[in-house]
Formats: sequence, structure tokens, C-alpha cells
Amino acid sequence: MLNKRLIGVVTVKNGWAVQSFGYRRYLPLGKPEVLVHNLDRWGADEILLQCIDRTHHAVGPDFELLLKVSDLGISTPLIYSGGIRGREDALKVVSFGADRVMLDALVKDQPENVEALARILGAQAVIVNLPIRDTPDGLLLLDYRSGFEMPLAKAAKLMPLDWISELMLTDWCQEGNSEAFSMPLLAASDLLNKPLICFGGISSAHQIRDLLANDHVVAIGVGNSLNYREHALQALKKDLFGVAIRPPNYESCAL
Repeated sequence: MLNKRLIGVVTVKNGWAVQSFGYRRYLPLGKPEVLVHNLDRWGADEILLQCIDRTHHAVGPDFELLLKVSDLGISTPLIYSGGIRGREDALKVVSFGADRVMLDALVKDQPENVEALARILGAQAVIVNLPIRDTPDGLLLLDYRSGFEMPLAKAAKLMPLDWISELMLTDWCQEGNSEAFSMPLLAASDLLNKPLICFGGISSAHQIRDLLANDHVVAIGVGNSLNYREHALQALKKDLFGVAIRPPNYESCAL
């Protein structure tokens, strides 16, 4: 795996790819498999497919969507998130073509199950999403189902960190905004001592350079800004010349 990675994030709600603003307002983008196909052919280092409504509706992972993505035959490593209820779901997600899984609710509700699935898949296949914000009282972790927030320092003590490879710091307040990721969120590295993926409010090359200069940050997730114009990913990678990420691909991407 590359030392630093640029992850293309596809957010899915009700089966459609959406442009999300703070996970409160959404604009439709089209079929998620088309966006995944484009990211693969344009040279994303990794692709995150996050189905944000699966856990809320208690319907499990979107295996139908995973099957569509599997049929594309993509070569880019795929992370899947959404509706994973335990070991069996995680194993089935991988059998449908995902390389890794990203967890959220399961870590809060059944942390012992994280160890159970990591023992089979390997800890390198397990990522945890941390929707957090910076406040005068410190970093707070959001449970998006209830709206309840817990101090990250307290939540960290409850996490099975030995069975997790990376943590995604999601600046949920700034998600969907341009160049708005809150740099104080990187203080989470002092509490967690794990490689970090940064996501939410990240759109420019200079912002990405600043984040990747942090030794704890191994990857950047970019979502909405890659959908504004054709070849946005290639242009962004071109502006990141000198950073140890895979070069862009200019192959035609139409399905």
C-alpha cells in the first residue's frame, strides 16, 4: 500500500450517489457504480463506498450495489461502509468484492465484535469512522443515530484499537464545504495513536499537502469536489506533484 493515499469517497443514500452537506442536505448525483467506475479509471488510490442510511433503517449492507460494483472489475482497492451489523455481514461484504470495511455504529454498540471480525479478516481490513468536531471543551464524537456526543477522550478508552488499522476523522460539520476541514481535529492522534484518514471539507491541493505533511495522516478522503467537473481527480493529483501518491490516469471513463 502507498505511504500516502487519495481516497475517492462515494456517498450513497436511498441507493443513489449524493452530494452531501453536513449529512443534512443532499443533492442527487446519479448511479453510485458510475462514480466508482470513474474514480477507478481516473487513478484514485482507494475508493470508499459509504451507504449512510443502511444502519438507520436496519437493513444491513447494500449487497445489490456491491454486486454492481463487483461486475465493473475495478482494480482500485474498495472500502465499504454502511449497515454492517457483525462478523457475518463483514465477511459477506468482502466476499462481494470489498477489500476492507469501515465501521461506525458497531464499534459503539458491540466493540467485542470488532475483534471477532478482525481475527478473521485481519486488522488491516478494519477501519473505523469517527465523526467529530472541535469545541472549547475538546473533541466530541457524534453518534449520528441519536445526535448524542461523547468526549473523544472517553470514547477512545472504549474502542478496541488493537483490532483497527486506521481511523477516519470525519469533520461532519464541514462536510460538503470547500477548504473547511478543521485542523485542530488532528489532535485526535494524541489520544488514539493510530494512522488517520481525514475527510470532510477537503477540496484543494494545498490543503491536502498540509494534512499529508502530518506524520499521523496516511490518507485524504475527497468526495463532493470530485464531482463538480470532469477530470477533477486528475487535476487534483497533478497539483499534488511530488506527494507519494499514485499518478492520475487519463483513460476515458464513460460507461
